[in-house]
Amino acid sequence: MYTQINYTVSDRIAEIELAQPERMNAISPEMETEMHEALQRADIDPEVKVIVLSAAGNHFSSGYDIGTLDPERPEKMGIIDPVGETIEDYLTFWYRWDRQSVDNMMRLWRLDKPVIASTQGYVMGGGFWYQLACDLTVASEDAVFGQPEVRHISNTTFLFAALAGWKNANRYALTGDHFDAQEAYRMGLVNEVVPRSDLATATRELASRIAKVPLASLRLNKAITMAGLQASGVGSGMLLNGVLSGFAHSSHGPDREELLEAQREGGLREFLRQRDGKFRPEPFGPKSK
Repeated sequence: MYTQINYTVSDRIAEIELAQPERMNAISPEMETEMHEALQRADIDPEVKVIVLSAAGNHFSSGYDIGTLDPERPEKMGIIDPVGETIEDYLTFWYRWDRQSVDNMMRLWRLDKPVIASTQGYVMGGGFWYQLACDLTVASEDAVFGQPEVRHISNTTFLFAALAGWKNANRYALTGDHFDAQEAYRMGLVNEVVPRSDLATATRELASRIAKVPLASLRLNKAITMAGLQASGVGSGMLLNGVLSGFAHSSHGPDREELLEAQREGGLREFLRQRDGKFRPEPFGPKSK
């Protein structure tokens, strides 16, 4: 039924596992579609009380799949430099993509049942956003979070500031720097940090405790906490986030053109070297050495 994810249900817990470890679980359109189909499936299943979002392999997700970056296959250039015949095509692409991206995050809030993110390794870009949108997060000690895409004129998410606070979010949203699980815990972005070997067990134990609560109570109390979040203006902020993101993505100044030229000549490796090389070493994680 699914090709990009695994879906299982046991003991009132549905687990949705991102299942492209050879691609560091980069979020392709197909994976994102399957993930949301599975989330909806779990939400309407009367045998399910809580949902776990996890990932196979060493990394939760490297973020959105930015395509092959192959100039010989322009239809596969992905979201770095989408093609179109006119400026209107380009602007329309980004308006729709960014609006949909925000809506995808907010769809998790509209679920009746709580979602726990179980994260390890790299939790980057879109993967970072999804774990922010989950109701709870358990992180392994080796988890590394970040939004390196801001370095190629892309956007952060308003949800980061809402959860971590303005200045904490600025520290990483304005640099794209990596930060580790303990720093994420300090900022209030994750609920627990556990050894990597204990991640699955710790996540399951938390899910099992939630599953002991009557389903009606889970629905009610998730709705109450979400109402509080929405009352603080987070929903409106996220909608504006989508509009501002479209402006950022539509920018084609010298910095972005330099990166695109590097990508055309040397592929993804050269693109990332040009983008991230000047930021080495990172303040946290394996690239801090």
